[in-house]
Amino acid sequence: MWAGQLGDGRAIMLGETTDGLEVQLKGSGRTPYSRMGDGRSVLRSSIREFLCSEAMHALRVPTSRALCVTGSPASVRREEIETAAVVTRVAQSFIRFGHFEHFAARDMLDELRTLADYVIDRYYPACRTTPQPGGNAYAALLQAVSERTATLMAHWQAVGFCHGVMNTDNMSILGLTIDYGPFQFLDAFVPGHVCNHSDTQGRYAYNRQPNVAYWNLLCLAQALLPLIGGEETVQVALASYKSVFSTNFMARMRPKLGLTTERASDAELIDTILLLLAKNGVDYTIFWRRLSHAVAKDNFEPVRDLFADRAGWDQWLLAYSALIAQNDRSLAADFMLKTNPKFVLRNHLGEQAIRAAKLGDFSELQTLQRLLDRPFDEHPGHDAWADFPPEWASSIEISCSS
Repeated sequence: MWAGQLGDGRAIMLGETTDGLEVQLKGSGRTPYSRMGDGRSVLRSSIREFLCSEAMHALRVPTSRALCVTGSPASVRREEIETAAVVTRVAQSFIRFGHFEHFAARDMLDELRTLADYVIDRYYPACRTTPQPGGNAYAALLQAVSERTATLMAHWQAVGFCHGVMNTDNMSILGLTIDYGPFQFLDAFVPGHVCNHSDTQGRYAYNRQPNVAYWNLLCLAQALLPLIGGEETVQVALASYKSVFSTNFMARMRPKLGLTTERASDAELIDTILLLLAKNGVDYTIFWRRLSHAVAKDNFEPVRDLFADRAGWDQWLLAYSALIAQNDRSLAADFMLKTNPKFVLRNHLGEQAIRAAKLGDFSELQTLQRLLDRPFDEHPGHDAWADFPPEWASSIEISCSS
């Protein structure tokens, strides 16, 4: 439901650069929207946002960026007493779905129209001239945002990223990943994985993210309805979401398999391997990276070792090998190694960097930042950062309380 307020009041806009980037501080103190909170962020969450926004950029996922994180010895009370920090971050825009809900919920239609006109003229000028849907610029805006959001969801699902808090105030009007809170990259491929331990109902589970995004778009549509004028036009504007998501998801999964041409059988091949990964609880990132090397060396035993269901793997490999045989193996392998990262920001890696930083040692953070900045490179001597997570990693709990 609409909470009656936009966001939690920890972010404040500083201004805009001459080349069009908005600059924000997150955690610098109370604002008029701080919901009686202190407006602060803790070092723990600030490091996570700093690292992950840059990691996502290197993975070619649309995202806000982090300029720096500034620590402070000031105390902040969350589940425990922690030290404060501020993230300086930039994006083309930090406007969210919730901004439109804010005005619509208060019947501030003039302000709603002003905001929509600004977004159209600044970021979606083609909406003024497109004949679809119905020649309505506001419906065209909804459709454009819907399709960008669908593309973003395809990126998330393909790379195994869980956002954790997909509220409408965390959904970018430009289809960017914003507000990194209780996020997680999958370790074992568990489609129903919930990364936010506060999400007791599993609303934002990994496999629900595309549908939740669509639900958020329905909320945006409801807010824009006074400008669009008719529910049928809204339905037309949202109609392309599912097909755009499906097309973009397949476009991201084919390169992971080294498939350079589109075939009717691709969807079944991808669905089957995802089901096998889920059934066997296979580490998502390690599987794709090992598969890349297996294609390069024509040796699939290291991949087979990941599966308890050897027969299921062998059967899938027969179908996959037949397709790979139709391609240049070396080109396919090179394609895969540039698509399937060796390094992602796993929770335990972030936790290790945070623990060291709390003691004043930022060397772990700097090493991790360097690896995540070039996630597809081998980085000799740093294999431990790409290995299976330790047992204690499963006990890490991430929440919205940062």
